[in-house]
Amino acid sequence: MHSFGYRANALLTFALTILALMCAMASISDNLNHPTPTAQVQVLNINWFQKQPNGNDEVSMTLNISADLQSLFTWNTKQVFVFLAAEYGTRKYSLNQISLWDGIIPEKEHAKFWIHTSNKYRFTDQGSNLRGKDFNLTLHWHVMPKTGKMFADKIVMSGYRLPEEYR
Repeated sequence: MHSFGYRANALLTFALTILALMCAMASISDNLNHPTPTAQVQVLNINWFQKQPNGNDEVSMTLNISADLQSLFTWNTKQVFVFLAAEYGTRKYSLNQISLWDGIIPEKEHAKFWIHTSNKYRFTDQGSNLRGKDFNLTLHWHVMPKTGKMFADKIVMSGYRLPEEYR
């Protein structure tokens, strides 16, 4: 006869093996999801564009951000972290990224949104490189699953330009 400890060990090992297989299947099933999120950003106004006393350029903008990220949600999605970044190049650095707005989407019901806002974080360049600069607005997202690996992607929206003169 097997002892109680031996039987409990066998049962626990079996249960943990089944749990590990279920987690692996959940992680693999997320790879079968092909999301098709959409986003659009409008720059409604350049509130101010100035040179700071330390010589850096700073911009404040009013934005309309609309997105439908519902396709990112599956039964394995815990939450989605989303942020809007301004991206541009300078002679010194080929890619500069400045976060303008961010948010956490906890549920699929909140993943379709429209926001009218000013940039939440300062749009500042170290130097005076922003006058007349073309830039992209990029909506980035990071999907945080309940189990498995986290993944990220983005939508790049181009065609934005800052004024030639300070205001």
